[in-house]
Formats: sequence, structure tokens, C-alpha cells
Amino acid sequence: MHLVSFDIFRTLGFPETTVLKPEHFLRHKDELRQADWVLFPEYWQVNALVHGLKCRIFPSVASYRIGHDKVEMTRAFQTVAPDQTPWTLIEANGPEEREQVWEAMSLPFVAKRPKASMGEGVWLIETREDWHRYCEGADVLYAQEYLPIDRDVRVVVVGNQVVTAYWRTQADQGFYNNVARGGRIDTSPVPAAATELALRLARELGVDHAGFDIALVDGYPFVLEFNRLFGNQGLAGGHDLREAILSYLEQQLAGGDPDNPVSPPTPPAPWPVAV
Repeated sequence: MHLVSFDIFRTLGFPETTVLKPEHFLRHKDELRQADWVLFPEYWQVNALVHGLKCRIFPSVASYRIGHDKVEMTRAFQTVAPDQTPWTLIEANGPEEREQVWEAMSLPFVAKRPKASMGEGVWLIETREDWHRYCEGADVLYAQEYLPIDRDVRVVVVGNQVVTAYWRTQADQGFYNNVARGGRIDTSPVPAAATELALRLARELGVDHAGFDIALVDGYPFVLEFNRLFGNQGLAGGHDLREAILSYLEQQLAGGDPDNPVSPPTPPAPWPVAV
């Protein structure tokens, strides 16, 4: 299996892997066409690689397209898991829409910027002034119900399996569970409801490399978002992640359709779910 990678750090230790710089990809068109898999391209490369050079890419096209924007992500969640998606309003940022969203939401609520990660671009709205400040800097209004939690579960999914799952507890300043914002990792067992929801979403949406953030309210799971490129703080060195990726790529190469690299793979029988 010959691999081409555009991310040296995420593919350390991968066998038979050529590493290229994203900005140089047009110099290597023949090599990219011949590769069994092209790994971790930049978002701006995806259309050229998939539709132009007919490459198989990992993560999947769905992982890129859905994971690139919280608006698109939330709408995808609403189609396949409406009861597990927090109530969310998405509107154009106009004077009437600002007022309509403000009147519809119960305080406090959460506002987000569509393209952000690591806890950036997320605000807890408690007052009219908070809402005004958010609106002044927002391109699109994204308002979501506040869930009364002090932790969430990060579920790492590769292909058709859960690689790991762990709690992220709230930062000292409150509200944020992201490790990048001061949240802490807790390796206590997590409920199967969280891992089952993440795995179901990944399968139904064709997402094959993601860290899903799942909130539990009285044991009931809600999906907050997923990150296509997630941190490695809870991955214990990354060996399990690397082996899961390589196994999945081999599996798909053996059973996939080389003439249709953009089609999501058909999931096999369910894998055991971590608890």
C-alpha cells in the first residue's frame, strides 16, 4: 500500500509513505494519481485531488465538507439525529433576525462562529449586551440551547470503530471543556450511549476520522460537534490511532471501488463499542 501524505506529523511512523508539501501538489500529479491513498490534504486541495486527479483521500470527503463549517455540520446532524441535536437557530445576520433569535432563545444560550475550533468562537450569552457583541462580529447567527453540563465526552472515531473515548471536564473559568481552553482529561469509563451515538453519526454521514464531542444530560446524549483534525492529548502516544487508520485504509482498499473514490464506504457489521 503506497501512501502520500500532506501532513508529516499526523502520519509519523506510517510505512511506505511519501510526504509532500501541500503547495507543491501540482508538481507531483503522476505520483498522486498512482498512490493508493492520499492522506490529510488541506481543505483547499480536496476538489482538485478527488475530482481532478481521481485520488482516494483520507479523511473522507464527507469528513472535510461537513467538518469545515458548524452550520453545515449542525444541519447534517439534524437530518440523521434530530433528537440528539441541541435546539439550534441559524439565521442571516440582519436586524430582524437578531431580534427574532433573541426573543426565541431562553437565557443563557450558546452562540458560535461557524468556522472555529479548540473552543474559539464560542460564547455563553447571558445578557442583551453579550448578544449584541456577538452579532457585531458574526457573519451568520448561530444560537444553540445551553445544556447544563460540567463535562462532555470526546469520542475518537476512525473508519468503523471507536479508537478511544474520554471525559473532558470543565476549565477553571467555567463553560469550556476544551483542553485547549483549560479543560481536563478524565479517563473514567464513559457511557455507551455516547460512543454509540458518535459511531452511528460517523457511519450515517460517511465521516471516517473525527473527534466527536458528546454531552450527556441525565444520561441522554446530545452531539455538539466533531473535529476532523482533533488533538492527541487523550490518545496515549497515538499508536492505537495509527494502527486503526492503517487497518481501515487496508480494509477499504480491499473492498472499495477504485473508479468511485468519492463514495462513502459501506460499513461492515458493527464493531464493539467502548464503554
